[in-house]
Amino acid sequence: MHTIETEAPARDGLRYGSREIDALAWEAVFGSDAEKTAARLAIREAAASLGILPASILPLYEAMGRGEVSGFTVPAINIRTLAYDTARAVFRVARRVEAGAFIFEIARSEIGYTGQSPAEYSAVVLAAAVREGWDAPVFIQGDHFQTNPKKMKSDPAAELKAIEALILEAIAASFYQIDIDTSTLVDLAQPSLDLQQKPNYENCAHFTRFIRAHQPEGVEISIGGEIGEVGKENSTPEEFRAYMAGYLRAIGSGKGVAKVSIQTGSSHGGNVAADGSLKRMSIDFDVIRRISKIAREEYGMAGAVQHGASTLPEEDFGLFPKYETAEIHLATGFQNMVLDHPAFPALLRETIYRWLTDHAASERKPGETPEQFLYKARKKALGPFKEAIWNLPVGARASIAKDLEAKFEFLFRQLAAGGTREAVARHVRPVRVAERQTAGEFVRDDEAGD
Repeated sequence: MHTIETEAPARDGLRYGSREIDALAWEAVFGSDAEKTAARLAIREAAASLGILPASILPLYEAMGRGEVSGFTVPAINIRTLAYDTARAVFRVARRVEAGAFIFEIARSEIGYTGQSPAEYSAVVLAAAVREGWDAPVFIQGDHFQTNPKKMKSDPAAELKAIEALILEAIAASFYQIDIDTSTLVDLAQPSLDLQQKPNYENCAHFTRFIRAHQPEGVEISIGGEIGEVGKENSTPEEFRAYMAGYLRAIGSGKGVAKVSIQTGSSHGGNVAADGSLKRMSIDFDVIRRISKIAREEYGMAGAVQHGASTLPEEDFGLFPKYETAEIHLATGFQNMVLDHPAFPALLRETIYRWLTDHAASERKPGETPEQFLYKARKKALGPFKEAIWNLPVGARASIAKDLEAKFEFLFRQLAAGGTREAVARHVRPVRVAERQTAGEFVRDDEAGD
């Protein structure tokens, strides 16, 4: 177990706006093993001494469930590449619009193909917070900690242990939000909704108990469940009630999930046309409103979560708070903004595409055009080319960050996340948690990610 630690002074020179933190962020990602460990610890200590603490958003979500807080949708931002610059852009916007309710997240699959361990991801986010003068709680989330259905059939014990190891590693890295995605196990061929959802709710209950047994002292982790796999059939209120009834039976006592991810018509990364452009997706907002209402009124939860949203039309985003969406997950659109940006070096992009042609050819599906293949596969190059992208010319990085910042401000304002700093301060009381070693390696080859 973690223990509560008394506050330590910041390392000399590590203050708001200090460029020394830039060097530590680099070492936390690209240094030797010893340098990474030292840099990550220095970043954590500096952040904590400045009042920048990782926290659980659960108290805010419980207030949403009681009807005490409403009117906004929490953006959960997956950062796949150019992580430090992107996180800095998020914090700049959050300060400007007085946002407090926003989340940095990374999925099980993204950890693998982007080459960002939980400890690295957490360190980069906290370093960005220090650099930009943030002085409020930081919410970091494990997104789509997802069961692989094939592995659950061939060796379920090994797959469960792999996810448990991931959970331990994430908690050690201050991920105090964890979304369990066992919706891949839903069996629609079964004759009743309960039987269809049973492997989903039973396994989610198992991981809920595991998280509660290993969460730090003084921290109650915010846990999310999922009832419909993104890109499949749209969710229904009946499915949600069947899932919750079984889940509550299976979990027994203790706090359960605070939100539920549903399928509303979106897909991870968007639907790609033959020329590589994105097709328009149609979201069923009534599904969100109905399930969010049930979640709050019948179960005291924050509400429904929208996945696969970053590539939606801009006019859709203002609808999410109006339809009482608790949280929205945003990922691929930001990746696209970096890789397709006019300032991104054409030669590096061409090198990445040649690498994909050589190393990811097995992922190309029959009938896919080259443009469709490269669009879908290019996320797999983000890990191998992570350092090259971090090393973009200063002017290129600044140009990309400027456009990302504008996008984040648009999203925060559309989602009504601006002005939520006060609500977070009223409900969330972060504690400082002592450092501990990570729990080891785990399987990182699943495919979820918004």
